[in-house]
Amino acid sequence: MSDGSALGLGKPGTLEGGFADPAYRTLIAAQCGLIVPENEMKWGVLRPSADQFDFAPADRLVAWAKAHNLGVRGHNLLWQHPRWTPEWLTAHDFGSQPRVAGEKMLTEHVTKVAGRYADVVHSFDVVNEAIDEKTGTLRETSLSRAIGGTIETIALAFHAARQAAPRAQLVYNDYMSWAASSALHRAAVLKLLGELKARNVPVDALGIQGHIGSNGAGVATTLGRQTEEWRSFLDAVTAMGFGLLITEFDVNDKGLPADIAVRDQAVGELAGAYLDVTLSHPQVDTLMCWGLSDRYSWLQGTSPRADGLPKRPLPYDTAMRAKPLRDAVAGALRAMPIRATRQGMR
Repeated sequence: MSDGSALGLGKPGTLEGGFADPAYRTLIAAQCGLIVPENEMKWGVLRPSADQFDFAPADRLVAWAKAHNLGVRGHNLLWQHPRWTPEWLTAHDFGSQPRVAGEKMLTEHVTKVAGRYADVVHSFDVVNEAIDEKTGTLRETSLSRAIGGTIETIALAFHAARQAAPRAQLVYNDYMSWAASSALHRAAVLKLLGELKARNVPVDALGIQGHIGSNGAGVATTLGRQTEEWRSFLDAVTAMGFGLLITEFDVNDKGLPADIAVRDQAVGELAGAYLDVTLSHPQVDTLMCWGLSDRYSWLQGTSPRADGLPKRPLPYDTAMRAKPLRDAVAGALRAMPIRATRQGMR
């Protein structure tokens, strides 16, 4: 079992600036077995134009990880979401033969990125968030329209990744959750995985982002029947032969009371319940938190609490002190069924 955290470059003092903080780097190095670059391998950072690649930010994080004997996950080779598609790509002219041009662009991108890091990245999120959770349909982007369809685009990305990094674990990553409101999203993910399997697309595992949250002080009102529905979903994924990873875990406390002790306790209880059922599947081989310290959580800048208080969604507070969530994660890891640890490459 591997565990780790997202880590990003950025200006000191910003949410993306965790790497610039020596105390945070020390915490990551001490507590994690691997890291995942938060943004540095995404198209918007790594490829500022059709003809230009900027590997410097990702290279810096990878070099730091290697110097501290940490593994690295790759995130992501294709973000199949129009909102997060770079402006230059949305406006790109694919010419008179758009399919040929689109396939060339995607293959080149995946080959360059996956190939560059194939010796250090043991697991890639090849495709990220291809499903519209509100409709259950596959999202389209300028690139997938040029290629001729989203399923064809996804398949091409995975085949190119397998060619470039033959020993790496190849992952489809998405944010379906155990909430009742996510039932359509879960069903759509199962459908997509089934179609990819039928096409012999080389997908090794499903990445479960694991962004969970609560609207009440206790877990009882949050859980209900969703535990069994979540277990059934995971059973269906593994029955198709796919592995599992938790790739971006955190707990949004937006709906919890202001009192820190009460809030932290509720977050820990919810996390424990979620991790217990998820980690009961031995196919889960990785648990990644989307950051370790509340100081650098992406949730601080997203959908703020009504009372305006900072959120506390990660295992350590802004002063890098352990919280009940850290104990809940550690307890769930200790209690999970024994499984083999994947050491770097397969």
